[in-house]
Amino acid sequence: MFKWRALPVMAGLALLALASASVADAQEDPGGRRRRFDPEQMRERMMNSYKEMLAVNDDEWTVISPLLQKVMDVQRQTRVVGGFGFGGRRGRRGNDQPTEDAANLSPIEKAAQELRTVLENEAATADDIKAKLTAYREAREAARTELAKAQQALREVLSVRQEAQLVMRGLLD
Repeated sequence: MFKWRALPVMAGLALLALASASVADAQEDPGGRRRRFDPEQMRERMMNSYKEMLAVNDDEWTVISPLLQKVMDVQRQTRVVGGFGFGGRRGRRGNDQPTEDAANLSPIEKAAQELRTVLENEAATADDIKAKLTAYREAREAARTELAKAQQALREVLSVRQEAQLVMRGLLD
């Protein structure tokens, strides 16, 4: 079920990604070519933004940041859409070929990819589809459980104000 309260967070992240990509595309390297979008730079900017928003010092941040990153990572895994995750694991031109090999996929992404593959197979039986659907549901439920644990661990180190700020940003329930 789609959670409407996550919509502003997803929209904000999409805008941030677009703005970051535009800035990164506009910059040129010394050879005159455009630089590619760097997801690591975007992650670092987001984390710095959270650090500033939460108004924490470096010592507090060393405790909070890995817990916050864990929540963000698990949340991203729970948003698997179409077998390749929200934000896309498809090729650059929109083709259906994943750009990462299966070894780098989370369990829920692997289960979603297998379900998609069996659905694309016209010869797949109802039992084949049901087995992949069950595996996908189990992986999704495991990811939700992991998310709840990660959110609780983060909540335990936050002040009430910090917790409320992260609830408003969609990182905590």
